[in-house]
Amino acid sequence: MTARTNALGQPIGAALDDWKSRESPGPEPIQGRSCRLERVDPDRHAASLFEAVARDAAGRMWTYLPYGPFASLDAYDRWLRADCAGEDPLFFSIVEQSTQRALGLASFLHIDPEVGAIEVGHIQYSPALQHTTAATEAMFLMMRRVFRELGYRRYEWKCDALNAPSRRAALRLGFHFEGIFRQATIYKGRNRDTAWFSILDSEWPALETAFLAWLDPANFEPDGRQRRSLGASLARDSRQS
Repeated sequence: MTARTNALGQPIGAALDDWKSRESPGPEPIQGRSCRLERVDPDRHAASLFEAVARDAAGRMWTYLPYGPFASLDAYDRWLRADCAGEDPLFFSIVEQSTQRALGLASFLHIDPEVGAIEVGHIQYSPALQHTTAATEAMFLMMRRVFRELGYRRYEWKCDALNAPSRRAALRLGFHFEGIFRQATIYKGRNRDTAWFSILDSEWPALETAFLAWLDPANFEPDGRQRRSLGASLARDSRQS
């Protein structure tokens, strides 16, 4: 791509003359086929969430989060009420459609409507949610709100650079690796180098097509096994675009 230049002959970025600040995401629920996302409500969700995350007896899901594990429902409920009630981060419970149980959390954070950038994070996937269709659909639903409904330009995923499962998940979901910020922060008394990933609005149409193809009921056997992986759907769509 040939860069534009200004009157001094210096290269400058693409013009965004029509750009306008976007709205911040609101608390409205996001409905999917296998799950829906609801604004966290401790009175309705705390017991179900704690029951689900407590099944991770070893506490593996908490290693790379700045909080947890929680020893009791009361402790978890207090954390939900203290840390999950704000607008940034904006927390959603992931509710399984078939059982109506809240099985995980995810949030929008670092919300910057002026430049159209937003991050997904604080992802808590209980053992009952991990490796399910709902786990993937929840991430798709959040992406769709960001790009299709709100018109943001950039969607970010950040994680501890040592968190290999999170890095694999980001790539599987179509994020592009951008690099590592060394000694970016400190949590739980230890250093964190942060791996950065992103999706841009220009990449969203192809991603949406691939996700919808993967989520199509025809892509699943009667026992729930996928016939074609999300990676295969993404690769096929990239070849066609």
